[in-house]
Amino acid sequence: MSLIDQLRDEMKIAMRAKDKCRLGVIRMAISSIKQAEIDHNLEPTDENIIVILTKMVKQRKESIKMFTEGGRDELAAKEAEEVTALGFFLPQPLSSEEISQLITKTIADTGAASMADMGKVMAVLKPLMQGKADLGAVSGQVRNTLNA
Repeated sequence: MSLIDQLRDEMKIAMRAKDKCRLGVIRMAISSIKQAEIDHNLEPTDENIIVILTKMVKQRKESIKMFTEGGRDELAAKEAEEVTALGFFLPQPLSSEEISQLITKTIADTGAASMADMGKVMAVLKPLMQGKADLGAVSGQVRNTLNA
C-alpha cells in the first residue's frame, strides 16, 4: 500500500474515532502533498511524501522549542502530539550504529578522501537516510569522518 493510500485510510479511521487532532494533522499532510504536487509538478511517490512529512515534523519540532522557551506549554504539547501523529507515517529511524556503518561504507564506496568529496558522499547518503535520520547531524558526522 502506498503512503498516500495509507494516509487516506488513517484519515477515515480518525474520522470514525472522532480523533480531531490526528484527523487535522492527516488532513494537513494530505493538503501539503497536494500543494507540492501542484507547485512542483511532483508525483505523490512514497519518497516525495516522506520528504514532505519530514519537513512538517521538523517545523513542529522547531515550534515546540519556541513555545517551550516562551512558556506556552499547552501549545508545545499540541505540537508534540502532531509530531507523534506524523511520525506514524515515517519510516523507523536508523540507530546511531547503522548511521555510522552507512557513512563508513559510503565513504569507502565513493573513494572520498577529503572535504572536497563531501558532496559525493551526501548525494549517496541522502536518499538512503531521508526520513530515517537527521541529515544535518549526518552531515556533521561525515564532516568529522572526512577530517579525521
